[in-house]
Amino acid sequence: MHVGIAMFATDYSMAPTELAQALEERGFESYWLPEHSHIPLTRKSPFPQGGDLPKKYYDVMDPFPVAAAAAAVTSTLKVATGICLVPQRDAIQMAKSVATVDQLSGGRFLFGVGIGWNQDEMENHGASFKMRISICREKIEAMQQIWTQTKAEYHGRFVDFDPMMTWPKPVQKPYPPIWVGGNIPAGAGRALEYGDGWLPHAFRPEYRLIDRLDLWEEMKQKAGRHIPVTPFGAEHDPDIWPEYQEKGMERIVISMASEDRDTVLPKLDAMAAGVARVK
Repeated sequence: MHVGIAMFATDYSMAPTELAQALEERGFESYWLPEHSHIPLTRKSPFPQGGDLPKKYYDVMDPFPVAAAAAAVTSTLKVATGICLVPQRDAIQMAKSVATVDQLSGGRFLFGVGIGWNQDEMENHGASFKMRISICREKIEAMQQIWTQTKAEYHGRFVDFDPMMTWPKPVQKPYPPIWVGGNIPAGAGRALEYGDGWLPHAFRPEYRLIDRLDLWEEMKQKAGRHIPVTPFGAEHDPDIWPEYQEKGMERIVISMASEDRDTVLPKLDAMAAGVARVK
């Protein structure tokens, strides 16, 4: 089992390039980058984890240039969006960003995607919050055409373009793995429909993911698909990680606070032995 780290990259957290090197040196497999373009001061949508929205949500950097910078200073570390808010991004430009990072990283990019939760933020981008599931699906389909076809074309309700050409194409074929975020059953259903993997939260206020894996197995059987699972936001305690390994998880992702180097490095050091044990 692999272990990845997620951190909101900000101008006051440990520099992403330093963090990427520290992760690779300690045996972590991947570096996951959340995103929010901005946070409107109005709030139609409650924060899914409850309480006030943490400051890092307002401050987070764009994940694609950060991923490229992290890839440039490492050689084996995978870089990932965790997650990219697909409905509020332009499909053509997003396809180019994904392919660019995959090229610059030599095929080390994981494309974590999601439908988003912040209605005000999404509507500022001109995207319908109510239609975000359908918008996300179309944009992913359109990107798949762009990544795999010399002359791409797509005609949908929300994405529509005539034959065109754009490069680069991704290193990974047919394209970087698409890890679909979301909880069970809705997010799990989307992952089984069009994802290469499922990226659920390890915890939600109403349940722990491990306690819902029987339902996941039923859903996989019904869909006739088997895709890997990466719990996001797993416990920091390495003694608990083997439980995920025993349940067949491909990797877990540990969320860390956006803190400075002197605070982050000791925490990574404390987890490094656990990373080695579950590999």
